[in-house]
Amino acid sequence: MNRAWFILWALVVYQVAAWAFAPQKPAEPARPTDGPGYGSNEAIFVHGRASTRHEATLAFERPYGSRCAGEGRRQFISSVSGYYTRRQNETERYPETFGKPGADYIAKQWSTGEDKRIERLTQEAYAQGYLQPSDFDDLARKAVEAIVRSERVTVRSCAS
Repeated sequence: MNRAWFILWALVVYQVAAWAFAPQKPAEPARPTDGPGYGSNEAIFVHGRASTRHEATLAFERPYGSRCAGEGRRQFISSVSGYYTRRQNETERYPETFGKPGADYIAKQWSTGEDKRIERLTQEAYAQGYLQPSDFDDLARKAVEAIVRSERVTVRSCAS
């Protein structure tokens, strides 16, 4: 009887060890879909984009003097950064998730008249020395660099 228990115990240990040390199969990445280019909760994201645009617009309406130092500068950069971070993130993620329909959809979503206005205000703020790409994190910096690429700084408004 002891021999039977020993064999059963050895088989259980062998099975557990095989499961524990067996190489795992890598998870397959999500495949882009051929759907509409967005998910079922897109209405929430549409509202979020509108809110993000509104915050960026308000940042550019702040007095110019507050853009250079203190809390005013922090709020200005934070609002502009929030806009470009969201924009760049969605521009990169929608094609990964939804394929070409997602890329086309999100490009259209970030091409509104209000987006063009924010781009122009960003270019002006850069040219006047109120912001520079290094003020932003990596994701926002990527978008800001693309927007101000053809601009040159003409005034150093925030120079000490």
